[in-house]
Amino acid sequence: MVMFTMTRKETVPFDGQKPGTSGLRKKVSVFKQPNYLHNFVQSTFNALPADKVKGATVVVSGDGRYFSKDAVQIIIKMAAANGVRRVWVGQDSLLSTPAVSAVIRERIGADGSKATGAFILTASHNPGGPHEDFGIKYNMENGGPAPEVITDKIYANTRILKEYFIAEDLPDVDISVIGLSSFSGPEGPFDVDVFDSTTDYVKLMKSIFDFESIQKLLSCPKFTFCYDALHGVAGIYAKRIFVEELRANQSSLLNCTPKEDFGGGHPDPNLTYAKELVARMGLGKSSSQNEPPEFGAAADGDADRNMILGKRFFVTPSDSVAIIAANAVEAIPYFASGLKGVARSMPTSAALDVVAKKLNLKFFEVPTGWKFFGNLMDAGLCSICGEESFGTGSDHIREKDGIWAVLAWLSILAFKNKDNLKGQKLVTVEDIVLGHWATYGRHYYTRYDYENVDAGAAKELMAHLVNLQSSLPNLNKLVKEMRSDVSEVAQADEFEYKDPVDGSVSKHQGIRYLFVDGSRLVFRLSGTGSEGATIRVYIEQYENDSSKTGRDSQEALAPLVDVAIKLSKMKEFTGRSAPTVIT
Repeated sequence: MVMFTMTRKETVPFDGQKPGTSGLRKKVSVFKQPNYLHNFVQSTFNALPADKVKGATVVVSGDGRYFSKDAVQIIIKMAAANGVRRVWVGQDSLLSTPAVSAVIRERIGADGSKATGAFILTASHNPGGPHEDFGIKYNMENGGPAPEVITDKIYANTRILKEYFIAEDLPDVDISVIGLSSFSGPEGPFDVDVFDSTTDYVKLMKSIFDFESIQKLLSCPKFTFCYDALHGVAGIYAKRIFVEELRANQSSLLNCTPKEDFGGGHPDPNLTYAKELVARMGLGKSSSQNEPPEFGAAADGDADRNMILGKRFFVTPSDSVAIIAANAVEAIPYFASGLKGVARSMPTSAALDVVAKKLNLKFFEVPTGWKFFGNLMDAGLCSICGEESFGTGSDHIREKDGIWAVLAWLSILAFKNKDNLKGQKLVTVEDIVLGHWATYGRHYYTRYDYENVDAGAAKELMAHLVNLQSSLPNLNKLVKEMRSDVSEVAQADEFEYKDPVDGSVSKHQGIRYLFVDGSRLVFRLSGTGSEGATIRVYIEQYENDSSKTGRDSQEALAPLVDVAIKLSKMKEFTGRSAPTVIT
């Protein structure tokens, strides 16, 4: 057995190691600075209760982006030196973020061990490669992201750290081969268990969904299907679930080989970046010669986000979570006994609110950040939740889950078509959405992203929007001068959330303008970019007159878009005449 020693290394703090809503994200060149990653990992170990480190089991894996393999070896050596008993690593250091949550919650080691947390190596939907982004976040024993009380401690530790512990003489572990590597150190035995990245997650999905009914749908000659992993970690799960388990054709999969640089692309599943899928589904600028598939979906780098498409039809994430909630009890076995409640992030459209009201479900509106949903789920208050940024999930884990969302949609399609597979025409994605609007009304919705804006200018713009809220009469006078065809503002505020579970209060969560007719304008600074600031503008118009639910979205929203840009003085503050991305 290889013996190792613990080395105490002196270090100095780095500025700016404050974890955002999804951990610490920076350029690879920043993470490659001597001691930069080491400092953050040690600060995390120091922030955790002693029993979650000494003698504990910790998962280390991620989306496979550039620098992951180096980072895994560093974290293994630091875990050994900090008294961790065993580290679990997905083969090739690949585990989707939802799979990490599932592994923490479900996996039992050969020796009966259970994980107490995980370092997830991902920058989610941000690009990867030597000149792009890397990220790291810590998830807790419930499988969800570390709460603010922990991330605040981590940040405080990064500002005063003077030393870290590492087992420099521990050899690198071959993470490409499944198996157990055992070592011995000052505090006793230390194991690294490299395991199959898909097994635990697939087992969980099979306990939630009726794979047999989905398989019948996929085997129907009239039903065609396309899944794009954008060269992220979702590819390994897509092959295992869609091809091996559900027997879809291998040709249904696009870009399903994980790559360190995501094939040079931007692994963000939206209409801008998932170009190949969008074209195949008949939504591209040039019309495809081939008939588009009936159903298409995409994932981001770490497979927690999803985009759902029908033939020549885009499903907004806000509509997607509402439609899943409206159909879950009859279409998904896991929810057969009913939903405990539903929740959405504040910027997400109110489509879910209308479903909750009609179905008499508990409903929660929370700040952006999956940890807020996790609290509700741990308390048994929420079954299904979602956010407009292509994140959808349920209480099976404590992260959003891209492949879960795809399986949920396939389950709904399978249920709607169960007596129809031999018929003339299948019920389509578009049919399901149009039927939903007929029942619940339509929330016309768009999001404008202004990326890498000067941080100072972005803060000034947000302060200007807060100042406008001080007088509602003056604000309404201003709005009417801009557009007379826009409803009056009924309420304007900064969103604040009091957690019903732990009583914690989250302030300054976004600037809201709520209109009398149910329309909304929301402005937020996003914490997911690695440099500069991203201003997100959310524009929503509710329409419950079924004769008006078929309008073009941009046309229906044009008056509110005009107000949003003029009210915020976007061009004056940022110099931008157009957004980087429109969703």
